[in-house]
Amino acid sequence: MKNLLVFQSGGVTAVINASMVGVVREGMAQGAVGEIIGARAGIRGLLDGDLLDVRRQPAATLDRVRNTPSAALGSTRYKPTDDDIARALDALQRLNVGYVCPIGGNDSADTAHRLHRAAHAAGLEITFVTVPKTIDNDLPHTDHTPGYASVARAVARMARETAYDTAALPLFPVKLLEVMGRDAGWVAAATALAQDGPDDAPHLIYLPERPPTATQMLDEIAAVVRRVGWCVAVVPETLRDPDGAPIGGLGTYVDPFGHAYAASPVAALAATLERERGLRARYDKPGTLARMMPAPLDLDEAEACGREAVRRAIAGESDRMVTIERLSDEPYAVRYGVTPLSGIANTVRSLPDAFIAPTGRGVTDAFRRYALPLLGPDPFPPFGRLEPINLR
Repeated sequence: MKNLLVFQSGGVTAVINASMVGVVREGMAQGAVGEIIGARAGIRGLLDGDLLDVRRQPAATLDRVRNTPSAALGSTRYKPTDDDIARALDALQRLNVGYVCPIGGNDSADTAHRLHRAAHAAGLEITFVTVPKTIDNDLPHTDHTPGYASVARAVARMARETAYDTAALPLFPVKLLEVMGRDAGWVAAATALAQDGPDDAPHLIYLPERPPTATQMLDEIAAVVRRVGWCVAVVPETLRDPDGAPIGGLGTYVDPFGHAYAASPVAALAATLERERGLRARYDKPGTLARMMPAPLDLDEAEACGREAVRRAIAGESDRMVTIERLSDEPYAVRYGVTPLSGIANTVRSLPDAFIAPTGRGVTDAFRRYALPLLGPDPFPPFGRLEPINLR
């Protein structure tokens, strides 16, 4: 009887723990699995021997952890060296591990792919099936990724609520909302999902797929203020201009996988708007808080992906990532499959052209039809506006 190893990697989400609990629960349900081992802080836990017995966790603990955001096992952005890969395989053999289910995104797929190739070359009978995870929703060959629906619902609510705040007292007529999302516009696009009508804020959504110049941003924001009296603009934290230069300027940090972290674009843009256009601007940066608010459907799908990874690994499949395939929008229905890790690692799925408005600063109804079912029923509390009935 072989043991099962699970670990969590990359940026955490609201539902990554649900995937981990799905792995544990399915492992417990399978007669082929012995111990279920959790490695703390991703692959670092395996290399350092920092391991946790997750099979013997109380059921009530697993229930609570499932609904808890962030990574209960801890996470990492560590990129293993070739020597680390060899050491990891040695550790897996010592632990009698036959099934490995990492939970992560592009970079985790790269690590699992390397582990699979090394194990296969060494003739080891260890299967590697990853569980998808990323708020960025940028993994190819899957309809969406666990974590995205939760952040999409959160940023849509934040965009609507900051709009109400700005409209009521526009002493600062410009509100800039900075959102996460790395190199694809999925998170920024989601800020449109709570709009009640075509003229509702956010008035401008800047997308990496349609990079603006700094001058274009200033002109477009000023034009909205002249037309509406105020403006809410959404800006991804990694937004670049057409030449590839970060809108906020260069940052000082590059992670081990080569992802550069730029300075805040909204801080720079707010200062420039006041200096060059005479427009007072405030900005909101929910940052990582936006990815910590679990949505019920997202929790269910995250757990289901963890369970599917275990079933596939026990069946002998390896070098694979679990995928979600949408069957219908109304009623919303999906099924789960797998795809080769070689098509996932170091690959980014951009927002499709069909989802981007002709202006390049908003989204289409096609995007709404895609994204709204992911949020579950009644994702936004109803707001109201007074009717324009004046005294005679």
